[in-house]
Amino acid sequence: MFAPFERIIDPTKTPGTGIPPASIANFYWHFARQARCLFISLFVVGFAVAVLDSLIPALIGRVVALAAEAGPTLLYPSTSWDLLGMALVLLVLRPAAVTLQNLIMYQAINANVMNLIRWQSHTHVDRQPLALFQSDFAGRIATHVIQTGPAMRESLVALITVVWYILVYGVSALVLLATANPWLSLPLFLWFVVYVILLRIFIPRLLARSEDRSRARSVLTGCVVDRYANMLTAKLFPRMKADDHRVRAALQSDTSTSHALLRVHTVLLLCLTMLNALMTVTIAAISTLLCATGHIGVGAVAMALPLAWQIANISGSIASQVTHIFENVGIVQEGMRTIARSAEATDRPGVAGLVVSRGEIRFEDVQFGYDRDEPVIDHVSLTVRAGEKVGLIGPSGSGKSTLVHLLLRLYSPQAGRILIDGHDIAGVTEASLREAISLATQDTSLLHRSIRDNIAYGRPGASEEEIVAAAKLAAAHELILTLKDWEGRRGYDAHVGERGVTLSGGQRQQIAIARVILKGAPILVLDEATSALDRDVEAMIQANLANLPGRKTVITIAHRLPTIAHVDRIAVMRQGHIVEQGTHDDLLRLNRYYGALIRQTSDLGGNRSVSTRKWRLVD
Repeated sequence: MFAPFERIIDPTKTPGTGIPPASIANFYWHFARQARCLFISLFVVGFAVAVLDSLIPALIGRVVALAAEAGPTLLYPSTSWDLLGMALVLLVLRPAAVTLQNLIMYQAINANVMNLIRWQSHTHVDRQPLALFQSDFAGRIATHVIQTGPAMRESLVALITVVWYILVYGVSALVLLATANPWLSLPLFLWFVVYVILLRIFIPRLLARSEDRSRARSVLTGCVVDRYANMLTAKLFPRMKADDHRVRAALQSDTSTSHALLRVHTVLLLCLTMLNALMTVTIAAISTLLCATGHIGVGAVAMALPLAWQIANISGSIASQVTHIFENVGIVQEGMRTIARSAEATDRPGVAGLVVSRGEIRFEDVQFGYDRDEPVIDHVSLTVRAGEKVGLIGPSGSGKSTLVHLLLRLYSPQAGRILIDGHDIAGVTEASLREAISLATQDTSLLHRSIRDNIAYGRPGASEEEIVAAAKLAAAHELILTLKDWEGRRGYDAHVGERGVTLSGGQRQQIAIARVILKGAPILVLDEATSALDRDVEAMIQANLANLPGRKTVITIAHRLPTIAHVDRIAVMRQGHIVEQGTHDDLLRLNRYYGALIRQTSDLGGNRSVSTRKWRLVD
């Protein structure tokens, strides 16, 4: 019985509905239309349940009227068909309708639609530019993706099942009461008018305060996750009181916005309680008066009072559901700020994948700045020939890593272009571009998975022998065999913790280098990739990289001179410009920036990291 409903929607189907719109109604429809048959079915079945429920007081009134008219001896012979019809409604039709409603709501919609929204939101956000993740809390982004699905599902289901229910039930009650006597329907009609007025007054306030509460909750989540994600820094710099103050302020903001929302909810419930009491008492008074004067029978009274009481009970539930609906709408609106975004760096329509035949890289008059008025890369031109190994050196902030980010199309140049084998990288797919380039960085972030999975992330489907071979080339195999995680897993099965926290900086770099070796891309970029390693291990890895099969094009960014000792050519960057380039001997003869660096390291007594302040001494 359950499986057919549970299989109606595949929650992880490939999104094919475009970018989620930025308006609330269109955002809802963007996802709801993918399950519109289910929501329409829920709408229809909800109508049937509401009509059947409204018949129950009418059936009670009918039984009372029959009992009063027929007397105890003639009740069953004369009313058997009526009683059989009532039993059919109560024992067959209503249970069947409620069961069908529950199957649609819980088995077909609940988990499936919620996770469909989560999946499509995740796949869209996951493909956003790097700048989004650098400018917001990771915890807050994840919260928006995870919470938007259930909030949207709950608000849609509540709107259809509860609000639609009261409308159908209320209209049915009006018809039944008006049929018995028009005066009986007047209090209920006036109740509806005032009820709508109350909702019109309170709904905008609920919506505004719900959005405030959702925003405060997102900030609170971001603060807590930021603390947990940077626990090593927090332990090294014991600033608990300052961090507690930050979290406390976010928590107090969440509390105050919750109070503001709940105040509106409580006032609405008070108004409804008074309105319901007035409606129930008025219907009771009118029905007894009409019965006493002979205008209606006792059966009509028996029908009117349960109808009034049921509506009074439902209306309180409706008020709570309306508050909940708009609290969820506030969560959806907050989530839209992250999800309903147009990707800034998307593939052009119809572009082909990049096929690297040689590996030549050309930067042609490239200009870029995170702030357009302050360029980080200022009209840089550089050619890296196929198979050539080029070293980039320069002080921190000179633009070395930014140049690599532009090569990987993590950002797009504001002027100029970048070509690989003569192909403008802006005209190829991002996936094919990044498949052609292996990057290892100084700040290595590993996945919270096994070491095997981290290395194989470079080439999914790689064999165990290939993974081990890559680890050996990164001088990591012996290290890996000694590792054991908190659950007793050893070697390549050991998990590394979030961002590789259980490993040292050098160990993380070795795993990352194994990953890029396994990937086997024709272009290799090392951005301070061995900065945390000792000189002997670094020398071993550099020798292994130089002997990789196939002549790879290599760009190495470094501060330590031994790291670039093996390169064919050196380019020196300063303040966003390439100020000189050539071989080690050429630059020594030129005796400008590079010559100053060599003299400095010589004065320091060996090959050491270079202080960036002394770059300004020679011009």
